[in-house]
Parts: sequence; C-alpha cells; structure tokens
Amino acid sequence: MQYLNPGALLIRRPHAVANIIGNDTHPQLRGQVSFYQTNHGILVSVQVFGLPGSSFLGFHIHSGGQCAQPAGHYNPQGLPHPQHAGDLPPLLSNNGYAYMSVLTNRFRLEDILGRTVIIHAMPDDFTTQPAGDSGDRIACGVITLYNAPVSRRSRPKTPEATG
Repeated sequence: MQYLNPGALLIRRPHAVANIIGNDTHPQLRGQVSFYQTNHGILVSVQVFGLPGSSFLGFHIHSGGQCAQPAGHYNPQGLPHPQHAGDLPPLLSNNGYAYMSVLTNRFRLEDILGRTVIIHAMPDDFTTQPAGDSGDRIACGVITLYNAPVSRRSRPKTPEATG
C-alpha cells in the first residue's frame, strides 16, 4: 500500500481553492481552503485568521454556489447529519487563528466545484438534524479551480508576519 505524504502535497499548488471572507459582523475574518486531489481522496487544508475567540466552529461544504444565499450541507446521498458529504471536522480557533488538514473520500473534486465552504459561529453538535445546530454563518468562500501560480503574496499571512 502506498501512503499519502501530506507535507509533499501542501507545498504544491492546490487543485481548487475557496477564498474565505467574513460576513458583515466578522469583516476581519479571512483565509483559504485548499483542495488537493490524491489517490486516497481529497486532502482539504484550511488556514483562517480573524475567527472569534478560542473555540470550536462548524465547518461545512454547502450545496449553494453563492455566499449570499448558500443552500444546506452538500448531501447528494440524502444521508442524516453528520454523514453528509459536506460535513467536515470543526475548526478550532486558537486566539482567532485556525489551521486544519483532513483527508476525505466523501466527494470528488468535480463534485464540489462551484459550491460554498461555510464557517459557522458555533461548534457542530454532530447530532441535531439537519445541520448540527452550528449557528449563524459567519464566513464563506466559493470553491473554484486554482489556475494561478502559487506565490507568497497570494497566501494568507501568518500571525507572526502580521505582528
């Protein structure tokens, strides 16, 4: 069996990205979700700044293609929550910063292009139907193919770089 080397993937250009922008009550919230196609599934890598506090926050792929009116969780099989294809592990805000990578085989890259990534105000309880009672949608980004070359200028700055 060939094992995945996430470190080698993360220095490459992602196949798709969602640039995360906070809503009107969280205008400082910014980040990027990168999607890497692998032989084992999709590696989802998230880096976000300006999150509220230090807590867990719901994080999902939604069906809609517009941040102004995203639909429910991406769930092509009609399964109960938390088995939706778009259900992802929660983000952990560390004084406003979160980084996470997760490997999933719940969807293919072509299935999620044009859909939205949503960060919610509260943690997902993994029980409440239909969406885990994660609260308000505080940030969003539309998933698109990534065609531009990666540069340091295009990546979100780290907390150390922003002082």
